Amino acid sequence: MDGDFRTNFVRESSALRQYPALVLNADYRPLSYYPLSLWPWQEAIKAAYLDRVTIVAEYDQTVRSQRAEIRIPSVVVLKDFIQPQKRVAFTRFNLFLRDEFCCQYCGAKGDLTFDHVIPRARGGVTSWENVVAACSPCNLRKGARSLRECGLQLNRKPRRPTPEEMHAHGRRFPPNYLHESWLDFLYWDAELDA
Repeated sequence: MDGDFRTNFVRESSALRQYPALVLNADYRPLSYYPLSLWPWQEAIKAAYLDRVTIVAEYDQTVRSQRAEIRIPSVVVLKDFIQPQKRVAFTRFNLFLRDEFCCQYCGAKGDLTFDHVIPRARGGVTSWENVVAACSPCNLRKGARSLRECGLQLNRKPRRPTPEEMHAHGRRFPPNYLHESWLDFLYWDAELDA
């Protein structure tokens, strides 16, 4: 019997990783759309126990402690407001999100990499203003040459995005998984169709 309990515990533990909690700021907006602000279920329960969040929606799934059975939170709201970031971090994900997950030379979607518009070999720097999303064929075609030398053109000039622009882009590219309890909180401030 002891072996069965351990086997079930291990299986449940890995299965429960499938229950992330959407984290909302005290104003009921997601902390981040890019990437979507999610916590593992363990962090959500711990924050609720420490009275740092309010649980506003739950999964049907439960977990047990020695003294209690707890439904897993699917949406939590911070009790203290966190000031949104004033600048967007320069990361690979944010770069792809800014460029709407498409090559800035040919418009292809899918297998993307990033390209320095002014190659590093020619003094180009790694910055918002000089790096774009590019598909592998365009990146290979360009190599260490200038746009003029390789005959490519940019669809959009690269620039530093604002947090508001990134929020708008993030809404258009939701994560692969959206629990139904999250939808009211993700799109409540979106413009309504007339």
